[in-house]
Amino acid sequence: MCGRFAASRTPEELAGIFGVERWEPRETLAPDWNVAPTKEVQVVLDRPLKDAADPRPVRQLRTLKWGLVPSWAKSPEGAARMINARSETLHEKPSFRRPFAQRRCIVPADGYYEWVTAHDERQLEVEGKKKRARKQPYFVLPTDGSVFAMAGLYEFWRDRTLPDEHPLAWWVTCSVITAEAETGPLGAAPDEGPKSLSDIHPRMPLMLTPDRWDAWLDPGRTDEGDLRDLLTPPPGGLMRAYPVSTAVSNVRNNGPELLGELAAPEEGTLF
Repeated sequence: MCGRFAASRTPEELAGIFGVERWEPRETLAPDWNVAPTKEVQVVLDRPLKDAADPRPVRQLRTLKWGLVPSWAKSPEGAARMINARSETLHEKPSFRRPFAQRRCIVPADGYYEWVTAHDERQLEVEGKKKRARKQPYFVLPTDGSVFAMAGLYEFWRDRTLPDEHPLAWWVTCSVITAEAETGPLGAAPDEGPKSLSDIHPRMPLMLTPDRWDAWLDPGRTDEGDLRDLLTPPPGGLMRAYPVSTAVSNVRNNGPELLGELAAPEEGTLF
């Protein structure tokens, strides 16, 4: 899954990386090293500009809330449960089917955090028994330090309790697509601990390599088979993972120190 990530690049950096043509300075977000569900995030999307005479899609950097609210939802209360969409089934799910066909985006990140779930702990989870409280968090990122482009979906939701002119009448929310975690060796693995992403967690955010960005963002692509081909995981060995401080487990902690690499897992944590 993807339940926490880091996003520290500026709009100027992201514009250069993704070829963004338009963003609103008033929507600019500060660097966030501990992005949690329901927070605002920056996403890249292709969409015609509102009230523009030119109908062509324009590549934009937009600020959305993480946790998708379906257009048909009566309230936004379930948003925190829709932070992820499974790549294998999103074309079937009522909440994700239309966004998959029409409203796709990229959620840029430095990388994501995942808390290791060792074999014995997974078994306890299957059996419904209480799991141990302390788990070792890992930060997962591209080995070459490039942007981690997570495949995403976005949706519009109208709050019918507010008048049309109210600034909060429309919500724009998003979800990160996940896939089965890679079972092959990491591009760079820690001396102690997991040697593959599947050793950390059975799922991971779906990373889009640059050769898929344009096709993924193109709103003119609506054929389901064509789109599902874009959900194929990238080649293995592009990622690295390293242990970080358990301070990241508290969402109130936020700063570049959270990305500091530990020489070994913290004492008393799992792996």
